[in-house]
Amino acid sequence: MVDIEEADMFCYQCEQTQDGKGCTLIKGVCGKTSPVAALQDMLIEVLKKISTYASLCRSVGIADKALDRWILEAIFSTLTNVNFDEKRFDEYLRLAAFHLKTARDRYLAECEKKKIVPKAVKNGDWEYKPFLTTLIEEGRLHVLPKQDEDWDIASTKNLTLFGIKGAAAYLHHAVVLGFEDEKISEDFQMIISKLITKMTFEEAIGLALKTGDLCYRVMELLDRANTQSYGTPIPTQVRMSPVKGKCILVSGHDLRDLDILLKQTKDKGVNVYTHGEMLPCNAYPKLKEYKHLVGHYGGPWQLQKTDFDKFPGAIMMTTNCIIEPKKSYADRIFTRAAVGWPGVRHIEKDDMGPVIETALKQPGFKDDAPKKEITIGFSHKSVIGMADTIVNAVKKGAIKHFFVIGGCDGTETERNYFTDFAKAIPKDCVILTCGCGKFRINYLDLGIIDFEGAKIPRLLDAGQCNDAFGAVQIAIALSKAFNCGVNDLPLSLVISWFEQKAVAVFLALLHLGMKNMILGPRLPAFVTPKLLKILVEKFNVKPIGVVQDDLKFLSLIHI
Repeated sequence: MVDIEEADMFCYQCEQTQDGKGCTLIKGVCGKTSPVAALQDMLIEVLKKISTYASLCRSVGIADKALDRWILEAIFSTLTNVNFDEKRFDEYLRLAAFHLKTARDRYLAECEKKKIVPKAVKNGDWEYKPFLTTLIEEGRLHVLPKQDEDWDIASTKNLTLFGIKGAAAYLHHAVVLGFEDEKISEDFQMIISKLITKMTFEEAIGLALKTGDLCYRVMELLDRANTQSYGTPIPTQVRMSPVKGKCILVSGHDLRDLDILLKQTKDKGVNVYTHGEMLPCNAYPKLKEYKHLVGHYGGPWQLQKTDFDKFPGAIMMTTNCIIEPKKSYADRIFTRAAVGWPGVRHIEKDDMGPVIETALKQPGFKDDAPKKEITIGFSHKSVIGMADTIVNAVKKGAIKHFFVIGGCDGTETERNYFTDFAKAIPKDCVILTCGCGKFRINYLDLGIIDFEGAKIPRLLDAGQCNDAFGAVQIAIALSKAFNCGVNDLPLSLVISWFEQKAVAVFLALLHLGMKNMILGPRLPAFVTPKLLKILVEKFNVKPIGVVQDDLKFLSLIHI
């Protein structure tokens, strides 16, 4: 356990946290400074108060969609590798004070109007101080685990908070596409408001599982938003090598930002490439219509300093994961939405002009590189469309097992485990992958399963991390076809995690009762022994170990 009283900061929300316990020095492993950590903690504390009054407003018939959207972006800004800019957090806190006062005043006014006795909110007030140092010092009083004397309760509540952060990112992507759900907004703010209250360990566990239900519904909404906006992804060969011409590289997760950029670069003589988790965008039919979306460049987020340094054009970060830019590209990288880095130009509204102008000033690629391609686009609808073939292949023994291998990627060499695991899986098994964890295995030539003339790829790329929802839909469809429970299927989950969106996915899987998950490269620092005991006893969650031993654990009968 870390002595947070003596620490300059304390943050343990991501997998790379210092020594597997928590970042406590003047700068975290991700590059987040101690002042930014304090401002984020302060913002989260005020957002709990705002969400409390927003929930109370709903109880008297007042809903505010503008406030709902602002809360999402504010929470999104506190995710790992999203925003590192003190000035942006100063602005978020200034607006937070405004929204808190507005929500409180509206609630009290409506209670008076309807002659209702208003509910008292303990410590519900907060005032903005126009001095950054004062905000930072106040934020240090709200380091997350300090909020409860019991470390187990505090950490379990933070499991919920980190899941909410991940859900906020997914929900933000859906909302900007025009897809909102009042029940989701209501439950979202209710859960945040609960985090400010005292509760038992058992109540904290219950809240975490309720959060899993919310996360699942959010992922379903985002799936609907993406597919109704841009069509259902289809199996697609994507070019992984550059072509001659001026260029822009789009990293992050936001499909709408890519669409806006593609519209504004049409006929401008600029090619657009995806990077990191934007790779799946190349399989969406409406995005594929843009001929200047020429393919994908580079690998996962943690290689961006190398990828961006070599890329001869402009770069846009739509979401996480941003890393401190090198001087070689600091003047040609831009941020969007909740993303921020001190000194990096931020694109407000939808004007991509500065990005395009910068790209036109850069040299671009001088020649076409040798053509390299991979296949993506195996959405749940595409795979379920092959259900009859897959079910027959299982019944006749051509497919023995399904594995979901994916999630987040990171820098640790321990993550080579996921590559080794994929290589060790017998050839009569199929792998479904999603998230940036796919980059550990998507270059492998794993071949096909030839079944009665149908050629079934052994590696199916389902999309971004939120497309874990699709993997669940495939599992549900198979369970119906075999008339069994999901946990009775020949299906195993081998999940790599890094940040809070992975926590949201994890909680959603727990909510669905999914068991026998292998999680790595190491367990979250915020999972205490008492919480781990619950996860093991109820869900049989296991940290990664030795590949062959883990294959046996997952009961592959021919190992």
